[in-house]
Amino acid sequence: MRITWLGHSCFLLEDSKGTKILTDPFDATLGYEVYKGSPDIVTISHQHFDHNYTRELMGNYKIINKIGISTVYDIYIKGIPSYHDKNKGAKRGDNIIFIFTLDGYCMCHLGDLGHTLSNDDLCAIGSIDILFVPVGGNYTIDGKEASQVTKKINPKIVIPMHYKTSQASFPLDGVETFLMYMKNATKIGSNTLVINDEITDSLAVKILNFIQ
Repeated sequence: MRITWLGHSCFLLEDSKGTKILTDPFDATLGYEVYKGSPDIVTISHQHFDHNYTRELMGNYKIINKIGISTVYDIYIKGIPSYHDKNKGAKRGDNIIFIFTLDGYCMCHLGDLGHTLSNDDLCAIGSIDILFVPVGGNYTIDGKEASQVTKKINPKIVIPMHYKTSQASFPLDGVETFLMYMKNATKIGSNTLVINDEITDSLAVKILNFIQ
């Protein structure tokens, strides 16, 4: 399985069969280069321009933007309700947490999660191999809160997202605060992570290096 970070909360996930999932695509105003490829599945956690831009995508892709369970191209996808803020969506609306199963790995993309998770939320998420967690604060949970959420979910691999980089135009915090609360972090010299074997790590943070 190949994981490629395209910037912000957008990842291209490709399984061994070549099926491609694109998460939370953004438009050009964000500062990153817009993805213009041909995914098979596009997940959208909420309807904001930095998470739902599909105008320049190609091909016959399937959009998943609702809670509930779907099976698309033999890939299990579960959407779990959550909120974009700490006031049950009163400030920024709803958010969908997505669970995917690719090549036997269970992955969780938290979207623009704006609050800590309840026991019911954790039960719905279940056991996770790879977690994508927002850490930049302001519009989502911040680095400290993200570390608390991450430890509760207790994934094997953690990939932070939605934080300030040299390309991002948003007023976000960098990844540093999150890393301060997480002990096992490794910088990957690429924006791509390939996983082919059993994951034996625990709470291993992988910092993907965005390449424009």
